[in-house]
Amino acid sequence: MDRIIRRFAGTFILAVSLTPACHKKTVPVPPPDTAQPVAVHLTPATLETHQATEDVVGTVRSKQRAVIEAKVSGRLVQYLAAPGQLVKSGELLAELDVQEIRARREQAKALLDQAQRDLARQEQLIANKATSQQELDAAAARTKVGAAGLSEAETMLGYARVTAPFDGVVTRKLADVGDLAMPGKPLLEIEAPTVLRFETDLPESLLNRIQLGATLAITIPSLPKPLAATVSEISPVADALSRTFLVKLDLPDAAGLRPGQFGRVAVPVVEAKLLLVPRQAVLKRGQIEAVFVVRDSRALLRLVKTGKLLGEKLEILSGLEPGDPVVTGDAALLTDGQPVTPAQP
Repeated sequence: MDRIIRRFAGTFILAVSLTPACHKKTVPVPPPDTAQPVAVHLTPATLETHQATEDVVGTVRSKQRAVIEAKVSGRLVQYLAAPGQLVKSGELLAELDVQEIRARREQAKALLDQAQRDLARQEQLIANKATSQQELDAAAARTKVGAAGLSEAETMLGYARVTAPFDGVVTRKLADVGDLAMPGKPLLEIEAPTVLRFETDLPESLLNRIQLGATLAITIPSLPKPLAATVSEISPVADALSRTFLVKLDLPDAAGLRPGQFGRVAVPVVEAKLLLVPRQAVLKRGQIEAVFVVRDSRALLRLVKTGKLLGEKLEILSGLEPGDPVVTGDAALLTDGQPVTPAQP
């Protein structure tokens, strides 16, 4: 162990001695006993309570998405949607050739015209007391039936124009001009890219660790920092094959966030006490990690093993004790055993 520490510390002595050599001068490195004390900043290693978490993978999806189908059958004569295209609510996406429905509308208009004329004639006859009230009522009923038939035909004809149900982006194209459209056959898929959520399949063992309304951290590799998401839905039934529960979390607005991205949600498990030091206190050379600890006004190099990085602090798994004062500033310029003094705040 002493040999490793001497070798580790030697890299810093070599770095200091080589810098003056570039100017063709030799600066002797004083032995630790005669070296001038160096002012250093010290921070004690502290035990802090940390919420241990387990990462579960998931996918960013649009909260509002739809599979668009035709409500009537017909041949596609226009298909204006393309993957990635932004569309507005009510914008035309596709149009169908529905000659049969057009013919039905013309038939309904003719029947309504005939019924209205019959009703007008019956009203004249009833005024002259030349017909019965029953005949007048029958003519009025035929007029109502004709109006309803025309309204139905016009509504069906309106279904020949497939429009966007909301503002969004076309994600999939499932048909083209010339295809036969019919109810139950998808034409395209559309999603609202501005309202996103994170969906994950949570193992049964972690289900009791979350609740509706809880805030969890979502890590997306392409984003610089985690996002705070709110649990909005928890499936009450487990998947029969995977034994997992579908959980959905509402995501905040964030630049670079898109549907389909991979991510991880941190599910809280237990609280644990972790030994933490500032991240800049740990020196790394290859696979070796070390810190300088001050004892009796001397900087002593100590090998450590690190764990998780928690913000600006680093977990220490071994090599330090709580309260050990570690050097946090210019530690790379120190040598093992060098005299030091605490820097003034």
